[in-house]
Amino acid sequence: MKLFKAYSGACLAAASLLSGCSEPEVQQPNIILFLVDDMGWQDTSVPFWKEKTAFNERYHTPGMERLASEGMLFTQAYASSVCSPTRVSLISGMNAARHRVTNWTLHRNASVDAQHKLLDYPEWNVNGVQSVDSIENSVQATMLPQLLKDNGYFTIHCGKAHFGAMTTPSANPLNCGFDVNIAGHAAGGLGSYLGEQNFGNREKGAHTEPWGVPGLEKYHGDSIFITEALTIEAKKAMDQALAAEKPFYLYMAHYAVHIPLNADRRFYQKYLDMGLPESEAKYASMVEAMDKSLVDLMDYLDEKGIADNTIVLFMSDNGGFSLRPRAGELHTHNSPLQSGKGSAYEGGIREPMIVKWPGKVQPKSRCNDYLLIEDFFPSILEMAGVNNYQTVQIVDGKSFVPMLLNEGTTADGRDLFWHFPNNWGPTGPGIGATSTIRSGDWKLIYYYRDQHFELFNIPQDIGEKQNLAESKPEKVNELAQKLGDYLRSVEAQRPTLKATGELVAWPDEARTL
Repeated sequence: MKLFKAYSGACLAAASLLSGCSEPEVQQPNIILFLVDDMGWQDTSVPFWKEKTAFNERYHTPGMERLASEGMLFTQAYASSVCSPTRVSLISGMNAARHRVTNWTLHRNASVDAQHKLLDYPEWNVNGVQSVDSIENSVQATMLPQLLKDNGYFTIHCGKAHFGAMTTPSANPLNCGFDVNIAGHAAGGLGSYLGEQNFGNREKGAHTEPWGVPGLEKYHGDSIFITEALTIEAKKAMDQALAAEKPFYLYMAHYAVHIPLNADRRFYQKYLDMGLPESEAKYASMVEAMDKSLVDLMDYLDEKGIADNTIVLFMSDNGGFSLRPRAGELHTHNSPLQSGKGSAYEGGIREPMIVKWPGKVQPKSRCNDYLLIEDFFPSILEMAGVNNYQTVQIVDGKSFVPMLLNEGTTADGRDLFWHFPNNWGPTGPGIGATSTIRSGDWKLIYYYRDQHFELFNIPQDIGEKQNLAESKPEKVNELAQKLGDYLRSVEAQRPTLKATGELVAWPDEARTL
């Protein structure tokens, strides 16, 4: 087995001993990664654009406002357009094109790709990410929580896991390096947010697969929203870490604000009073409930006297679900971004991100450089002081710590890549089998169904309304070549044309057809 080494920081401990010098012992920081599900760039009172929008006026997120006032806000943080690719990239540091968990996972050895009249889809890693190499249709990785655990951290998983398909080891976060698992399993959604409905389980005290949430049976039948229940349990787990005198890594991965739309009664009425339709009022109450969890966790840090040694990172796993459901109205909007979850457009991949690192990150600061979800892997390890580690996988992510410290940027000269050779199912702008490159100000999207391109200058056209592919053919050729070279370098998979049985052309090859 080939192991890949990573080094960062100053001299290693062994080198210090050999030289006769000794470094002062540095207390490892606690780390909270607060990951929201399906939260769009505009679903907050914190403006991540150059100006405040009507949606920033709609939502009430004082926790995010507080976090932004104490840390750095990132205006161009990116993830994959659907959940599993993001979560696997986060826990492994790999780009989705490399790890091949390119759509959302659930049942073992079963693809969720919908049928398409023109394309057949490749056999992607439907069983997710695993710590072992014995699980078929999966990718093996040395996972982030395991590396933190091996370096002294008490690791806590709370909420949505969605790392591995049902019956695979990684369906249980305890097999991914976590000391504690609260309510995490194979599913990427839930049947209900409501304790009265047993969080989607048919019977009180039981677990109903796949959409019932496990591990919260003591709240069944109670009038409690799952977001609050998870927060209560997360604080208890942090108490365990403090009692053990260990630094903790809390992966607070909320099921919110994924559908179904369930009103949190603590906040719902005020949004109805604002005149919002029922669906949007329910959604807004779910956003505020999520934010209340953030407030409660930050208050906990203050109460325990550990806020000054705790890093808090806030991120979403993909864009807001802006499609019109069968039952009626939209419940979230991503304007000025186009489209939402599942789309290669900015509305599907551009996320709200904030980082607080006391004593390191300047309060009320802002970073306009871009980054991608796999960058969290090396960044968190560097922030934790884990500077010498080995992984079975190649790590594609680049640390954004220099950005946090205003010591440079990993965005300069760097291209970002997205790869989705799948059929998510829903239809909408920018949704479909695509590969995408962001190179500086330019973004190129390649559509496998008909091998056409869209080219946008993102700073000048954040809504991606003006396709410049025809007027700037040289730029299309340049980016198509870069995109094709990258996809080949990681042996990315491609759809097949039903009419011929042949693989769809690489992006650069499509320019010569």
